[in-house]
Amino acid sequence: MEQQFFKDFDFTGFWNESSYSERDYIEPFPEEETILSLEQELGYKLPASYIELMRIQNGGLVERSCFPTNESTSWAEDHIAITGIMGIGREKTYALCGELGSRFMIEEWGYPDDGIYVCDCPSAGHDMILLDYSGCGKEGEPEVVHVDQEADYKKTFLAKNFETFIKGLKSEEYFDHE
Repeated sequence: MEQQFFKDFDFTGFWNESSYSERDYIEPFPEEETILSLEQELGYKLPASYIELMRIQNGGLVERSCFPTNESTSWAEDHIAITGIMGIGREKTYALCGELGSRFMIEEWGYPDDGIYVCDCPSAGHDMILLDYSGCGKEGEPEVVHVDQEADYKKTFLAKNFETFIKGLKSEEYFDHE
């Protein structure tokens, strides 16, 4: 029986519906052969929870863009921020295998080749969110980490898996401490 992810998760207000998101992020819903060819190209098996989310919406900007951290990062003392989630595809600029996708960040920006970069951040490439396979192998369930290019590619642990990461995203207002 196939595992169900995001069962009790309310996606209301999760995605940012904008022309920019449509133009640069949202890919058509992924066919099985597209998923397999991207996994082969990237060298890693995509987590089932990631694939399931991409079957709800295949990439896009998010409204819930912040994830709490236990340590300070280049973004803030207590959280990181993402711009969007890369979809399964090759056509859009911010797709996994798009112009500014995962391989580009590894080959052109020198990010560690430890997995798949799935979320970009507001820093325009100076930090990214990685599905980190370094502890589980290329077929395992990757952890989600923040990788900070400005701090010599320092990794900050975020979540034990992709579903936990998505469910933990908060709106910016959550972190307003004023």
